[in-house]
Amino acid sequence: MNPLIGVTTSMELNVDKYMVNADDINAITYAGGTPFMLPNLRDEEMITQFANTIDGLYATGGYDIDPTLFGEEPHPNLGTIIPARDAFEILLIKKMLEMGKPILAVCRGCQVLNIAGGGDMYQDIYSQIDRDLLQHQQKAPKEHGSHFVTVLKDSLLHHLTGMEKLKVNSMHHQTNRKVVNPFIVSGTANDGIIEAIEGTGDTFILGLQWHPEKMIASGDKASINIFKGFMKACGR
Repeated sequence: MNPLIGVTTSMELNVDKYMVNADDINAITYAGGTPFMLPNLRDEEMITQFANTIDGLYATGGYDIDPTLFGEEPHPNLGTIIPARDAFEILLIKKMLEMGKPILAVCRGCQVLNIAGGGDMYQDIYSQIDRDLLQHQQKAPKEHGSHFVTVLKDSLLHHLTGMEKLKVNSMHHQTNRKVVNPFIVSGTANDGIIEAIEGTGDTFILGLQWHPEKMIASGDKASINIFKGFMKACGR
């Protein structure tokens, strides 16, 4: 059987529906997984049951994250937040980490992963970082790699892609700031923005600030290998 992959879902402010982008589902099925859409529940027993049932967690992109979760007041440039989604994902990620199960987290998912591990983030990089930055909200097709990421040698990301420099897409105004154990930084943009974090143990734990799921359709080898490596880890 294909590994069962829990997929986090987005919501609008009125929280009357769950949403997942087709690119997320297509990337999982392309790599050999069976996607399972997860509702944003608050019941810890049900969340534990989810963690016990799925073989791996795929944390997707979406709206901004509540800054009070890492001890800050909201910045004027903070966007939409969905507190129910934040609470659900942080608890589920903590359960998955405790169980030693694989996690692949992209964009917002990468930030939630870091917060669940005790890190924090910039609420808005362009107003909170006092240096010249690259364009991180690209004005190009979603599958286009718009800037480069330097990859830490011998990291999980390096082993998956076989590359020390990746060309990635970019669709964010928030990013991780402080990264603490059990995570390390394994990818950075040329302007110093953290683009990838990963676990320090044997479990597949990888957070990417970009969207590899949107680059698979263009045949991007690094993106394909990331998802196939994730699925291999989930199938063990």
